[in-house]
Amino acid sequence: MSRPPHPPSPQKTNPRRWTSDQALITADRLTAWSDPLTPPIETWQQALPHGITLSCRACGDRGRPVLMFLHGFPEAAFVWDELLTHFARPENGGYRCVAPNLRGYELSSAPTDVKDYRAKFLVQDIVALIDTECGEQPLAALVAHDWGGAVAWNVANQHPGRMRQLVIINSPHPAPFLKAMQSDPAQQAASAYMSFLVQPHAAAQLAADGFAQLLGFLRGDDEQLSGKHSLAATAAPWLTPKVEEKYRFVWSQGLEGGLNYYRASPLRPVTATEDFISAMVLPPEILRIDVPTLVLWAQDDIALRPCLTEGLDQHVPDLTLVPIENATHWVVHEHPDRVIAEISRFLQRPVQ
Repeated sequence: MSRPPHPPSPQKTNPRRWTSDQALITADRLTAWSDPLTPPIETWQQALPHGITLSCRACGDRGRPVLMFLHGFPEAAFVWDELLTHFARPENGGYRCVAPNLRGYELSSAPTDVKDYRAKFLVQDIVALIDTECGEQPLAALVAHDWGGAVAWNVANQHPGRMRQLVIINSPHPAPFLKAMQSDPAQQAASAYMSFLVQPHAAAQLAADGFAQLLGFLRGDDEQLSGKHSLAATAAPWLTPKVEEKYRFVWSQGLEGGLNYYRASPLRPVTATEDFISAMVLPPEILRIDVPTLVLWAQDDIALRPCLTEGLDQHVPDLTLVPIENATHWVVHEHPDRVIAEISRFLQRPVQ
């Protein structure tokens, strides 16, 4: 959690991300869709004023109220496609729906310095993208999952005027997360995978055998990253060969950027060699969220346990908390209709 951003140091980017002219095209291009009733998804490279470029996906007309969607690890902007097309339809609000690939992911800029993944720089990216899409108008809502949610909590705290509503999906607010990491043995054990992800060899190990370990993470059957999940046999029918290929394309652009989010954060488990959190105290002013907030929490998320929603209303006065049973961390994939229905209901609330 950091205060408002200051200009970052000169960016060092991963050269593998800029190996073709196509990756540098900034003109809009449209994804082909076989269904003429489905709004097309637009993709482009959005240059931001501070030197970062975000690879973006969007659906819906410019000038309409904007919904912005932030993904987590180890995912990418494409995971929101079903929601982009749904909410862009006139009968569902006719929103302009925008999903960036966060810095370090897919074809977005990937600084090589871990310090460039601190919260203040991630916030700077999203605020700049909001300015580009909305001008002086606020977002209709910022919707975020996992690490995207960590960024969104910060944006909402530091720039509440840039959004009307906030939607968080299985991403802990820093206050209950810190408390659990300091005092809850079950959550400490659930978060132990972070200690692997910060290791220098993590990217090579995750990329081995055609990204087998990352695919196991998505299925819930990888011991090191996610443990054996009670729903592992049925939790990932959504992970079809076609979807696997989308993930492999994203991961083939490089994994270090996504791993640097973990490396740059002090909110991670105590180990024999490091302890950032035992004596940590977070100032109240960086915890308060003054934006109407919907939190959807899949109850079978074994990495981010339901205890992480306890006491949340102390920091988020206008809170709507919706537990979702029989769903894992990948609830957006497992139950898209439920997620869409809850977001739709929330968006229809009057906002002061």
